[in-house]
Amino acid sequence: MPENLFIPSVDLRIGSLEEYNRRQKEKAALQHRKSKPRPCLTLSREFGCEGYPVAELLRELMMQRTGDEWVLIDKAVLEEVARRNNISEEILRTLGENNRTLNDVLATFSPNWKSEQDYFRLLSRHVVALAEQGNVIIVELGGAIITRHIEHSFHFRIYGSESFKVASLARRLSLAPEAAEKLMHRQQKLRDNFTRDFLDRDDHDPALYHMLFNNNHVSPGGIAHIIADFVCARHGE
Repeated sequence: MPENLFIPSVDLRIGSLEEYNRRQKEKAALQHRKSKPRPCLTLSREFGCEGYPVAELLRELMMQRTGDEWVLIDKAVLEEVARRNNISEEILRTLGENNRTLNDVLATFSPNWKSEQDYFRLLSRHVVALAEQGNVIIVELGGAIITRHIEHSFHFRIYGSESFKVASLARRLSLAPEAAEKLMHRQQKLRDNFTRDFLDRDDHDPALYHMLFNNNHVSPGGIAHIIADFVCARHGE
């Protein structure tokens, strides 16, 4: 799919996930009392908006502000984790197996699961478990919806005008404007169908988010800094 051309390397993000898991184990071994929950951030975007540059910079900013490792999670990372059995057993085995929040979230889903829905249900278990661990930035995956019961979660969405999204896609994917426009409409329709069919929600709903950003007027860097400032102020970092 053309969008993969501007999604950061999965290998790099898998490496950060391994480092994240190693540090969580070290902290767990040193702590004798329950520590303050760490924040989980979700980032949603209209197709064509510049979500990945925001997520990458936001991760760097949060690591600087908190002094902790942060990990960036999206569908590509979870799929790669599932393929690499050694990593899957090492990381996913330890993530929230008896998670009350997870049970609450999954209980809201339709009981009539099909094969694709079963797959997404499995991904959702991993996403919610990681969100419970904290210091995680979840890109897409219906993150704002499936982690909405988690007290320490913060949710953000990026939107933009059609002309902005078409121009951004055309520039980043080296497409003609007409091809970029068709891609934008096709992929946005798929995303909207996904949230409706799998999650029974509309992720355009502003009530899901702490903040909305107009990509026409706010750059990826500006969005990342605003989110970092907001989360650190609200979470007392």
